Amino acid sequence: MRINLPTWLTLFRVALLPVMVVVFYWKFTGHNITAAVVFLLAAITDWLDGYLARRLNLTSAFGAFLDPVADKLMVAVTLFLLVESHRGGWSGILMAVTAAIIVGREISISALREWMAEIGMRATVKVAFVGKLKTVMQMIALVVLIVQHEKSAEALRLYHIGEALLVIAGVLTIWSGLHYLRAAWPMLRGDPPKQPGKGTGAEA
Repeated sequence: MRINLPTWLTLFRVALLPVMVVVFYWKFTGHNITAAVVFLLAAITDWLDGYLARRLNLTSAFGAFLDPVADKLMVAVTLFLLVESHRGGWSGILMAVTAAIIVGREISISALREWMAEIGMRATVKVAFVGKLKTVMQMIALVVLIVQHEKSAEALRLYHIGEALLVIAGVLTIWSGLHYLRAAWPMLRGDPPKQPGKGTGAEA
């Protein structure tokens, strides 16, 4: 199997995850900013590998499998780090509930997509604009929260902005999940499938 450039970028994104975890907990000066930069670099490769795959027509079955897995891992690992560092209090509860919603949605929609693919109807649950908006909001919120996860007094306002953005991302997560569920509902209900339109889109 020959690995193309977009897939190498996806593998690089996966390799950045343990680096981010180590930097997140390694208490050197500026470790939080460094962890945020590592996360941001991973997020950029997420956009870049998809762009190159489309622009250069460098698609592969392995890349199509690995790309959404890398995306879900990146978000889930970061949320787990933030939840663990904010235990206790209403802030910790809010973070845990929002993280549970986001991770739960990712698992559910991934399972839905897999099932729809098995019956040849994956295009029915192709990505909508709200799914892309959800992804952008998640990335911005997570970068802010990684930078401010220590919640110093002078940075508390920015931390609350990150919290608010993550809650908005959680709401968009529910909205996009309901959008995909609505699209798949006739098949889940057992109605005869209709032929989907062209195009599958990237998972979000």
